[in-house]
Amino acid sequence: MNRLTAFRSALLGAAALAVSACGINSVPTAEENAKAKWANVEADFQRRANLIPNLEQVVMSSAEEERQTLNEVIQARASATRPEIQLEGDDLNDPAKMQQFQQAQQNLGGALSRLLVSVERYPELRSQENFGRFMTQLEGTENRIAVSVKDYNEAVRQYNTTIRTFPDTIGANIIHGAEPMVPYEAVTEGAEAAPQLDMRSSAD
Repeated sequence: MNRLTAFRSALLGAAALAVSACGINSVPTAEENAKAKWANVEADFQRRANLIPNLEQVVMSSAEEERQTLNEVIQARASATRPEIQLEGDDLNDPAKMQQFQQAQQNLGGALSRLLVSVERYPELRSQENFGRFMTQLEGTENRIAVSVKDYNEAVRQYNTTIRTFPDTIGANIIHGAEPMVPYEAVTEGAEAAPQLDMRSSAD
């Protein structure tokens, strides 16, 4: 009986180990995928921020009346690019830090949208080559942001599903101490999208 009991215990232990091993590779793989997708999100938001100085030059040369609105964009850009609100891989489990990052990016998007709406009053500015180039770059960047956010959220969904699903959840809890990641969610619908402007001059 002792040998049988020992055999059963060993068999159960081996089975438990085998089950838990299912999460040894799948959990970190899903985690690293989500972190890589997040790096793309941050890179695309930074790309948008890097476009602001170009807009600043164009607006200051042709629409000085919009200085206050432009200053709001500049201040929002400074806030959105502060090192302390940028998220490292380990911060993706922290809802408060994600909310702080989201809010800063959405503030910048909102300020930028208000400025671009104001620009509608300046057909001579909209007809400038530099402004047209900026709008083309901005549109491409906003599309990149939308795609990278979608890809990140999908990677988060897959990771969160993995750590909650048997048998991976065993390894996730026992071996990795895995915690759910936080998706990127816009507070305001369309907050990251620049308005579509009529690039034709009023002479048209």
